[in-house]
Amino acid sequence: MSNLTVYQVYDLLNRPRPLWLVKINLSELSLWMIDLSMCNISHADLSRADLSWSNLFKTQMVRTNLNQGNLFEAQMVQVNLTEANLTRANLTRANLDRAVLTGAILVEANLSRTILSRVNLNRANLTGATLVRADLGKSDLVGANLNSANLQHANLFEADLTNTDFRNANLSDADLTGANLTGANLRNAKMDNAILLDTILPKEHSPHPAPEERRESIS
Repeated sequence: MSNLTVYQVYDLLNRPRPLWLVKINLSELSLWMIDLSMCNISHADLSRADLSWSNLFKTQMVRTNLNQGNLFEAQMVQVNLTEANLTRANLTRANLDRAVLTGAILVEANLSRTILSRVNLNRANLTGATLVRADLGKSDLVGANLNSANLQHANLFEADLTNTDFRNANLSDADLTGANLTGANLRNAKMDNAILLDTILPKEHSPHPAPEERRESIS
């Protein structure tokens, strides 16, 4: 991890883009409204850094440490956060359209009203995360862990939720229209007023056939 003085860091960040900042230490720095679009800051330490309103369009952040980072309203379209650590990070109102978060750690992260449409969250850990009114339309959450997550009023339209862990999650008023929940674990999940139009539910939650339908299948 590169250790630079504050002056050296700000001098570096003001050079022509794109920047190569792999393994740099930017922890606890105030970087709000910074433009790091198209840069490579993979394996860097940005823990507790303030990146509010930053531009991270197509930024490479593979395995970057953003633990407790502030990404409020950050523009993160197509950012690559594969296996990044976003534990307790604030991503409220951030735009992560088409972002890659495969295997990312988002434990207790705040993703309220965040745009996560068409995002890849395969095997991501969102235990205890807040996703109230988040837009997860057509996103891929295969094998993701959403144990105890709050998804009230979230948009999960046509999302792939195959084998997703929703134990103790709150899906009240969520829109699951056309979503695929095959193999999902919904034990103790709250689904009050959830929209389940054309939703593929796990077998144990699928509606039982009417008696006449059962008789026809037997015959």
